[in-house]
Amino acid sequence: MRRDLLLCGLFAAAALAWPMVSGLRYSVTQTTFFFIWATVVVQWNLVFGISGIFSLAQVALFAIGAYVTAMLGYYLGTSMLLAMPAGAVVAVIASIALGLACLRLYGPYVALLTLCVSQVLYVLIVNDTDCFTHPPAGCMPLMGGVRGFSRFGDLGFRDWLGSGFYIGNYYVGLALLTAAILFSILIIHSPMGLAFRALRDNPVYAAARGVDRFRYQLWIFGLSAFFTGLAGAFYAVNTGVVGPVVFSFPHLLFLLSMIVVGGVGTVWGPVIGAVVLMVADELMRELGDFRDIGMGLILVGCVVLMPKGLSGLFQSLSARLAGPAASAAEKAK
Repeated sequence: MRRDLLLCGLFAAAALAWPMVSGLRYSVTQTTFFFIWATVVVQWNLVFGISGIFSLAQVALFAIGAYVTAMLGYYLGTSMLLAMPAGAVVAVIASIALGLACLRLYGPYVALLTLCVSQVLYVLIVNDTDCFTHPPAGCMPLMGGVRGFSRFGDLGFRDWLGSGFYIGNYYVGLALLTAAILFSILIIHSPMGLAFRALRDNPVYAAARGVDRFRYQLWIFGLSAFFTGLAGAFYAVNTGVVGPVVFSFPHLLFLLSMIVVGGVGTVWGPVIGAVVLMVADELMRELGDFRDIGMGLILVGCVVLMPKGLSGLFQSLSARLAGPAASAAEKAK
């Protein structure tokens, strides 16, 4: 835990200085998006990698946080400082309700049910065409329809910082990711994390030792949903637009690939995977259709050549390097 906390501190310190080192608006805004996606996959890793629950609901929870925040701002004029936590709380409630429905299932059945819930929400929003209000731009459905929501508010950085408002959003995103990583570290290294891994690796033995599978896994469903919903709320505020694209299946696969490439069930694997795939996606932005092929090849290559992900590769390399050093120390004694 001390090592992971130290790494988290070093990461936060380096990220604090990045806007001053970079000096480029584009790099700062792209790093802000990295903070958002990394927050989602760090929490998804707790559910999928640590607890062994094959849930695909994180994108739906992310979208719920985004939509609740946008709707509160658009219809009620709620301050984003209040709307964002409200979106996170609604995501927690939705996650617990979904957990009550699906945690009695196992393996792929959980994945199918959670994926179906996400796609049903997407279909409901896209097919919402009845007018709820009549703004100057025309008919506005309750859930925004295919057009989605815009102009629902921000965090006020435009008034404070003017054209440098994106710097304020950057540091909010950094605070969100740092809190999510710290929460993940505390969970993984706590007795609760040990119970989660026991349920993942040997549920029968864990149950025999008195670990209640349903209660523990419902806990992690709800706890991880708070940061996921808050990431969705911040995404809405940062972009200023929310639409059904946040439910899209390619978006889900992109985030899931970050966990696989980085290393499932590790503390820093999701963060590493988010860095690698976002950089690769940016480098291949001009390749058109070959961009998706390139991303697919990266994923396949990592699965075949590095089953434990980049984090597992780093651990094996460090163990090999430490081996000769330890032998030399023994001989010196």
